[in-house]
This record gives sequence, C-alpha cells and structure tokens, in this order.
Amino acid sequence: MKLSVIGTGYVGLVVGTCFAESGNDVICVDVDEQKLKTLRKGESPIYEPGLTEFLKKNIAEKRLTFTSDLDAAVKKSEVIFLALPTPQAEDGSADLQHVVEVAKKIGRIMNGYKVIVNKSTVPVGTGDHVREIIANETKHPFDVVSNPEFLKEGAAVNDFMKPDRIVIGTGSPKALAIMQDLYAPFVRTGNPLIVMDIHSSELTKYASNSFLATKVSFMNEIANLCERLGADVDLVRKGMGTDERIGTQFLFAGIGYGGSCFPKDVSALLNTARTNEYDLQILEAVEAVNRRQKLVIVNKIKKHFGTGLKGKVIALWGLAFKPNTDDMREAPALTVVDALVREGAQVRAFDPAALDEAKKRFGKGVKLVDNNYEALKGADALVLLTEWNEFRRPDFDRIKTLLREPVVFDGRNIYDPKVMRDKGFVYYGIGRGN
Repeated sequence: MKLSVIGTGYVGLVVGTCFAESGNDVICVDVDEQKLKTLRKGESPIYEPGLTEFLKKNIAEKRLTFTSDLDAAVKKSEVIFLALPTPQAEDGSADLQHVVEVAKKIGRIMNGYKVIVNKSTVPVGTGDHVREIIANETKHPFDVVSNPEFLKEGAAVNDFMKPDRIVIGTGSPKALAIMQDLYAPFVRTGNPLIVMDIHSSELTKYASNSFLATKVSFMNEIANLCERLGADVDLVRKGMGTDERIGTQFLFAGIGYGGSCFPKDVSALLNTARTNEYDLQILEAVEAVNRRQKLVIVNKIKKHFGTGLKGKVIALWGLAFKPNTDDMREAPALTVVDALVREGAQVRAFDPAALDEAKKRFGKGVKLVDNNYEALKGADALVLLTEWNEFRRPDFDRIKTLLREPVVFDGRNIYDPKVMRDKGFVYYGIGRGN
C-alpha cells in the first residue's frame, strides 16, 4: 500500500518506519531540512531501541523515503497519516494549529480518494473539524479516521509490530476495509482490532493515559503514607499487583510521571471536561499529586543535610523521564535540578542517552559528565532519578570511595534498603519507611 506520514517526530518516525518494514511504500514528510538530511542517511534523531536498524534497512530497500514535498507525497498516497505535534497550550488544551494547517493543504492538493488518519493525540471532535476543513478545500471524496497510537517510549518499535490492540474510529465501510487490510500483518496472532466511532476513539487515548497516570499518582500517595506508618510500599505493591483486577503495571512508587504523553494528555482531558462544564475531580488530584511528588526527593535531601544545600555537590544518575529514551519532556529531573540549583547546590549529572538533550535545557550550576562514576567524584550524595538497567548493579564499594559521604537517595526504589544499609550507606527511598 502507498502511504504518507506527515511529521517525523517520535510517533511519525516509528509509524512510518514500521509500516515500511511490513512491506508498504512510505513517504515521510517534514519541514525540517536538517532532520530530513539526517534521516536519509539512516540516522535516527531520537533514541529508540531497534529503530535505526529498521530505518537503514527500509531506506536501502527503497520502501521508505523522506521529503519536504507535501504536494508529491499526498498525490502519491492512498492513506495519509497525520503525526503532527499537538503541544499543550497555556490553558491546558491541545494546540491544533499544525493539524489545521496541514489539513487545509491536503484538501487543496488532493487528486482523488484519500483516507486521512489522525495518528496524533487530539481532543474529541478533531476528526469532525479535520473533515470540515478538507471538505471546504476539495471536491474529491475522502474519509477521516481516528487511529490513536499506544506506543511506549523505549519499546515503541516492539509495541507497533506486536500491538496489544489497534483502535480504529470510523463510520466509513470503505475506510475501515483499507485500515483492516493495512493492519492485517500486525494482528495475525489474534490481538484485537477494535472498531468504534471517531469520538470514542479520540477519547480512548486520553482515557487510557489518564488512567495510567492515576495509577502512578495513587501509588505515590500510598508511598508517602507508608513513610508515616513505617510500611514498605514495595511490599504493598506486590500485595496489590497480584490481584488480577488491579494488575502489576504502573504501581511503582517514585518521583512522579513525565514524558510527552501523560502530563499533556491529563491536562488536555481536564480542559475538555471544563469546556463541557464537568469537573474531573480525580484527574485534578492526579495532576496535583504529580506536581508535588517531583519535589519529594528534594525535600528528603534538604532534610538530610539540615544546614542547607549551598556549596553541596549532588550527583544525579538519570535525566530522561524513563529508561531507554532520550526524552526529557516533563521529566522529574527538570524539576529536581531546578530546585537543587535554587538551593545553591552544584549538580553533576549523567544519563546514558539524554546528555545531548540535557545540554539544551540546563545552564550554569549543572555539569554533565560522560560516565556515571565520574559524576560521583567528591559529591556529597548520589541521587538516582531514572531506573536505567546499568544503574541497578553498580560497584557499591567504588561508589562509597568516590562520594564524600555514603548517602544515596533512590528516587525509583531500585535498591534494597537493607542491603544498602548493610553496605554502610545512608539510604533514602520512596515510601520505604524513611
């Protein structure tokens, strides 16, 4: 099938590359010529396991091309995916200016029947709006489909190739048949392709991410209570997670959620509710808890040192919002670093993938280093913010030698408190009785 994907951000690049991997001819469109030059060489501008290999392979086999020529891409394609940014506006709503702009252009360019697929996360009613915009610009037949993505950063390629489910929102039998044919290779093992109306499809993405964010904030509230009761949130998590009605995922306490989806989508759903005169009280609390949770570890650091942080050197391990990505959007590390610097601390930080991104975000007061142990030299404490696998089994004797005093603040609970104390560390976790 001949496809085009408009936008080569995180979603668009994964979608376009994976569709090419399944045998389709895919044209990816972007306005950033420098990014396009990088992509044509088979180099990914984002860190995502498995993506570069697929990029190189499908470019070499001429199934995947990159261009800034929207006109040619639209005319050559039967299905056009919109994978455009929908950033958070000042009022918390999703900013649809890029979607609107491209929809108008597509309407003017169209040369025959097209299926326009909203892959971006967009508020309920966007599909109707896109249909109206395109209809005002063309007399050619077309259909608009909602097809939200459910890709986890760090596992996006695997999620696309082996999806839990595929959601398609459409009222057109013709468009549905095309989408079913396109996705047939990905649902051979029986995972469901769920068909619904466009409004329900658009809401499904927001509802899914908001529910997962709710689980995270709920467990962080339980963790904070555990500290006051002398309980261990990790044991509570295990006791809860074995209940199949609850499940084991997203029950890990820590320093709050971040990334490109949860903060933006919770905010957008809250805005949609307010616009429709409904108060989503649970989500209001979810958002408030998450803001507060990002400072929990800073408060632990300040309480430990007592006399203030001016002149203290704090080593940070992990800056990305989660492992296996270089994404720092809304990362808890941003809030933590800002608070530490305001308190007068010197921050020395390492992340396996996000250093280039960190250079764009941090100024004076933050030194970025190329090795996790280098961050520890002469530091007053180690603070772990992202649970990269390489941080799980470090050389603890070396850590003790490099730190001025053996203090570890574990923002992701990856170390065993008893083991750490037996090794001579002063250890602080989240919700583990300290």
